[in-house]
Amino acid sequence: MLAAGFMAVSVNAQNTTITSNKAGDNWYIGAKAGVATPMQKWGDAGFMKGFAPNVGIRLGKNFTTVFGLALDADAYIMSKSDSKSLMGNKTMVNATNLSLLGTFNLSNLFAGYQGEPRSFEVIALGGFGWMHEFGGYSKANGLTSKAAIDFAFNLGAAKAWQLYIEPAVVFGLDEYSNGLNNALAGGDMKYDSRNGLFQLNVGFNYKFGNSNGTHNFAVAQLRDQAEIDGLNAKINELRADNNNKDGKIAADAKTIAELQKKLAECEARPTTAAVVEKTETVLQPHVIFRQGKSTIDAAQYASIEMVAKYMKNHKDAKVKVQGYASPEGKAELNQKLSVARAEAVKTALVKKYKIAADRITTEGLGATDKLSSENDFNRVAMFIDTTK
Repeated sequence: MLAAGFMAVSVNAQNTTITSNKAGDNWYIGAKAGVATPMQKWGDAGFMKGFAPNVGIRLGKNFTTVFGLALDADAYIMSKSDSKSLMGNKTMVNATNLSLLGTFNLSNLFAGYQGEPRSFEVIALGGFGWMHEFGGYSKANGLTSKAAIDFAFNLGAAKAWQLYIEPAVVFGLDEYSNGLNNALAGGDMKYDSRNGLFQLNVGFNYKFGNSNGTHNFAVAQLRDQAEIDGLNAKINELRADNNNKDGKIAADAKTIAELQKKLAECEARPTTAAVVEKTETVLQPHVIFRQGKSTIDAAQYASIEMVAKYMKNHKDAKVKVQGYASPEGKAELNQKLSVARAEAVKTALVKKYKIAADRITTEGLGATDKLSSENDFNRVAMFIDTTK
């Protein structure tokens, strides 16, 4: 009931939304070692005057960033049988104590969880257990309680490892058993410091990986309604803008159709040997450029795509791209412009349509007025089928 109460408090105190905690998430396992001593003088033994080395293991699960449960096991070791050995037994392991502890991360409880564990945390532990004594005055069992504080250091880039220093007290609660009674060399099992042990342990825990991809709790990425509404408004705005562009696309399509008609008329005219060798076949699609530009307009990719489809259908086909410029301007500039236009078309065939570069050659033929009486149709790149 106490653990359930603390769990409810911790959930209420947690002001950061975290990802769901599945059954297999946030488990850890660890080991510890240290010494135990009586809480009060009893016979020859006393506080810091009788010691029992102890080792232990711990298996736990964190249910929230504050609350968890751990199964804690301690073994008290001493081979001597005199009273100052603390346990006074002849067996190597004098006694064991198995406890179920609630764990309470005080750092997260009071300061909140920021998405990953802090480098240093303070964790309180408390619960009940069962002690069994081997040998001694009697082989006894007894109910115990345990309280501890962990001063924990979270290590590593993923903070999967936790090193802690833990002072703890263990009290015997069962009046009719002698587990801690024999450990302290006499007396009844009433709840007082004479029936208590003080322990100081150093331990480490390893936190297993979680379904969220980390070894710890992760902050959930949430969106508030205002942000969602804003994104929806932006989507609607973009849709409206897209609809407004439909008219422009229709107008551009009409222009393209007119240019294609003029291009077909141009291509129907006979060509001279100065432009194309008689042994080479001119492919019908042409790419038209704006004056002084070597950038391919979106509408011109239809011609390039036709040539790419032809080359894909004919695996042995090779093409030469010839670039031209209209006669306006300086001859040197027009020569460079014709080369750039041919190279731009080759780049589109290679990068956009995945045609092998070694199947394409380019040639810049400078300015011409032989292709058409209209200068607009002299700023072109033509495709020559050079397949042998």
